[in-house]
Amino acid sequence: MKKIIILSLLCLLCASVAQAQKIRIKTGIEVLKEQSFKCLEGKRVGLITNPTGVDNQMKSTIDILHEAPNVNLVALYGPEHGVRGDVHAGDHVTDIKDASTGLPVYSLYGKTRKATPDMLKDIDVLVYDIQDIGCRSFTYISTMGLAMEAAAENGKEFIVLDRPNPVGGLKIEGNLVEDDCISFVSQFKIPYLYGLTCGELALMLNGEKMLKDGEQCNLQIVKMKGWKRKMDYTQTGLQWVPSSPHIPHPHSAFFYPVSGILGELGYMSIGVGYTIPFQMFAAEWVEAEKLARNLNSLKVPGVIFRPMYLKPFYSVGKGELLQGVQVHIMDFGKAPLSDLQFLVMQEVAALYPDRAVFGHADKGRFNMFDKVSGSRQIRERFSKRNRWEDIRDYWYKDAEDFRKLSKKYYLYK
Repeated sequence: MKKIIILSLLCLLCASVAQAQKIRIKTGIEVLKEQSFKCLEGKRVGLITNPTGVDNQMKSTIDILHEAPNVNLVALYGPEHGVRGDVHAGDHVTDIKDASTGLPVYSLYGKTRKATPDMLKDIDVLVYDIQDIGCRSFTYISTMGLAMEAAAENGKEFIVLDRPNPVGGLKIEGNLVEDDCISFVSQFKIPYLYGLTCGELALMLNGEKMLKDGEQCNLQIVKMKGWKRKMDYTQTGLQWVPSSPHIPHPHSAFFYPVSGILGELGYMSIGVGYTIPFQMFAAEWVEAEKLARNLNSLKVPGVIFRPMYLKPFYSVGKGELLQGVQVHIMDFGKAPLSDLQFLVMQEVAALYPDRAVFGHADKGRFNMFDKVSGSRQIRERFSKRNRWEDIRDYWYKDAEDFRKLSKKYYLYK
């Protein structure tokens, strides 16, 4: 009888796991397949993609379009990390031939970040299929926007095969990018967390004339089926393909905005070089228990800080015994994400005044911090007293207006 009960419980467990893993949505490439690629028929197609461009069975969009009998795929375009993901973060991508298809691959992350007329002369339509992570400083949306500009300037169609925003469509955090901080890590005047899919963002860039010189391209979005704004990536049932080497899991996208701005300073380890990238803050001079106590006393909604000890394998603090905190998101809906790094900076300054971040970090990295923040005001205001309350209103000053504006471009409820 006990064996029967145990077997029954195991069957129920397996069934529940299978249900949890069931794919609940269809991405743009799945919908395009359902439509038999009609919007691409009779056109010479260029594809901007990387390893995240796959269907629900993990087949590359490159290979799908290359094999489709009614699609003439003639060129590939590589963002940061390359079309096959074989280039390290920050390294230039070079023009090559794709080993699998023999197609030319043009680099959009090297000397050229915006496709030139010569790169586009043999195509009629540019297709974009990349899984983003919903954060402004991740460079794929910059690649998308610049490709839209190139398409507009050269009379090419632009089609986005839409994918989920991994942090959902509800979180909007951070100020709009200011003119002196426009860069490849903050290419457009949107918040740090902007709450849109790449398709919705493309519609907004086009509709609000946010491209260079107010250009508008001939834009089409192949919508997903089944995605809801309240869904984070773990609720979609889709498999995750690392969008970069340090975004190995879907929940990595939750943590990138937690520590990524502070991480630009190289001032503390944020887990890049350890097993939990973007999920922690540590240094050799930190006392883990004290920092965890101070941070937990702030009672940040949906978040617990756990003291931890580690030796990073590479990057900041390599081989050194560090202490710090791991961030545990207990309630994703309630948790502020980008706020957390500023609260860590605040409590570090309170515990260790001689280690206050902007008096101790490499000044040569302040410029990148500003660009990722989207404003020099964040650093300048914070550095006066090292208090989150001094920048909180500035950080959120544009959020609600952006939410109202962006609703015009929602494709999903």
